[in-house]
Amino acid sequence: MSKKNALYCQSGGVTAVINATACGVIQTARNNPNVGTVFGAKNGIIGVLREELVDTAQHSDEDIAALKHTPGGAFGSCRYKLKDMEAQRAEYERLIDVFKAHNIGYFLYNGGGDSSDTAFKVSQMAKARGLDVTCIGVPKTIDNDLPVTDTCPGFGTTAKYIATSIMEASLDVESMAESSTKVFIMEVMGRHAGWIAAAGGLAGKSHNEPPQIILFPEIPFDQAAFLARVKWSVDNHGYCSIVVSEGVRDQAGQFLADAGTVDAFGHSQLGGVAVVLAQLVKEQLGYKYHYAISDYLQRSARHLASKTDLEQAYAVGVKAIELAVAGRNSVMPVIKRLQDDPYQWEIATAELKDLANVEKMLPREYITEDGFGITDACRKYMQPLIVGEAYPPYNKNGLPHYVRISQHLTDKKLPVFDI
Repeated sequence: MSKKNALYCQSGGVTAVINATACGVIQTARNNPNVGTVFGAKNGIIGVLREELVDTAQHSDEDIAALKHTPGGAFGSCRYKLKDMEAQRAEYERLIDVFKAHNIGYFLYNGGGDSSDTAFKVSQMAKARGLDVTCIGVPKTIDNDLPVTDTCPGFGTTAKYIATSIMEASLDVESMAESSTKVFIMEVMGRHAGWIAAAGGLAGKSHNEPPQIILFPEIPFDQAAFLARVKWSVDNHGYCSIVVSEGVRDQAGQFLADAGTVDAFGHSQLGGVAVVLAQLVKEQLGYKYHYAISDYLQRSARHLASKTDLEQAYAVGVKAIELAVAGRNSVMPVIKRLQDDPYQWEIATAELKDLANVEKMLPREYITEDGFGITDACRKYMQPLIVGEAYPPYNKNGLPHYVRISQHLTDKKLPVFDI
């Protein structure tokens, strides 16, 4: 009987350290006698359905090691949600056919809440079909909204980038405020949970230091209170620095920046809340403003990676293979905090059914009473996650050395499948 092969997928929005997880998976599998070929699916679950598999044996040890300091998704990711097994039975059947055709015994799905749901459903389908495939979810999301795990690989680096960016921009606007810009607004990701916005609060030691205002999805937007806080900040500090989550809603529950469209997962397409706020500040208070939308920059800033985040991202990849080989089906390696100071953590295991489609909101006790800042409890939780630097190597041209691995596909064995 030949060794079982492993199939690794990247799913959803990528992070600055998701390739470190891929590195952990592949390096660990190469050293495990129970694992045969490690395939990477081109563009996530879409690649599995299309039977577009990348045999990682074609990649040198040096290239795989370089993934640890390369942002983006090395194999390509996607936003494609597998829903009810009865409604999409053809897709699930196709996955099983691909597993059989390529002797897949270990299926590792690296993503967030929706991806945990997919991995769980695939494990159920395989079990129902009597197929010996161990399905492992691998955590990833800059939103930090997965339950059970202390933090999500990808969040620490994003938090470090956001805190650094608002700190630097605040020094800039403070310098110009006397005769020019008085309000700076930075829009960050976070549809429902305000973890990324909260990270901006790490830039200052207290609520009155920049950013003077943080707007969270968990706190309904109060226009009068917001404008009063902006005016107070300008009157007392000469300027106002603001971090706003894209998912901020008004008192009626409507997104301030709802584009009226949805993504592949059925989520509202957001973006542009900074523009809404900037216009409000100009019209109501007459202040000159600037704004920035961090967008993809906040999840690709590998040059400013948190060492803690990088180590955790790699560790969950290592553990994912170990769990798969041990036959721990339908589980996910998660991060367990042992203590705050000094920060200590270990890798634990959670059931996929406890993670699928469950969002962890920013606790109310992490937000100040006025709704515009973070508390000491939030600071205590977040601070260790951004500690340490893990700079990538740099080329002689002054830019980071990132790697693009070959996407040469293995030979197909099944008929074409349209999705």
